[in-house]
Amino acid sequence: MPVPTERGKHRRSLLRDQAYLSIRDAIINGTLAPGEKLRDPDLEEWLGISRTPIREALARLEASGLVHTIPGRSTVVASIERQAVLNAQDVAAAMHALAVRTAVPLMGKAEYDAMTRANKAFADAVSASDAEAALRSDDAFHQVAVEACRNEVIGQVLEQVTPVLRRVEYLRFSSLSGRDSIAQHKQIITLCRKGDAEGAAAATQRNWQTLSQLVDQSEPSAEL
Repeated sequence: MPVPTERGKHRRSLLRDQAYLSIRDAIINGTLAPGEKLRDPDLEEWLGISRTPIREALARLEASGLVHTIPGRSTVVASIERQAVLNAQDVAAAMHALAVRTAVPLMGKAEYDAMTRANKAFADAVSASDAEAALRSDDAFHQVAVEACRNEVIGQVLEQVTPVLRRVEYLRFSSLSGRDSIAQHKQIITLCRKGDAEGAAAATQRNWQTLSQLVDQSEPSAEL
């Protein structure tokens, strides 16, 4: 088999991933607001990379529901649509519950300690009103079970549905309502230690479904 003629494939993939993360995070924290146009020249200047990895990153962001592209016209930051958030929340809650249910029989001290450390970091971030650090720590907490369950499909589904939830999570962890998750995480850890897979799965699903409380504070017709 001849060596493919494409050059720099991995470097371009890395640039695409970096562009995706930078634009995604700017949308999540509100730097790029709903309805804002994303122009290639502006993004090129901001990110310091060429148009190709930027367009690839935007295509991934569109698949995740964070931007909308009108062919031949413009790419804009998507609104936070209530039904889209609720739909994504239902799938994420079910997937995380499945991960925990599957993982509990496979977990041990290393996993319990990792969850405990992540929840401590999460509590510190919430107390400091550091929403970005809280998001990272919350991810680390739930990722323990996702990795321990040894089901790669769960991770793939979560990668698809989670981005649309990020802005709601950011709002939650910027407010006092985020404190509720600290105790919920502790309950999940306790149930995991007891080997109660069904109880831990149910607690995990409840933890993810609390996002709907924030969504339902808005008008039910359109957007947050």
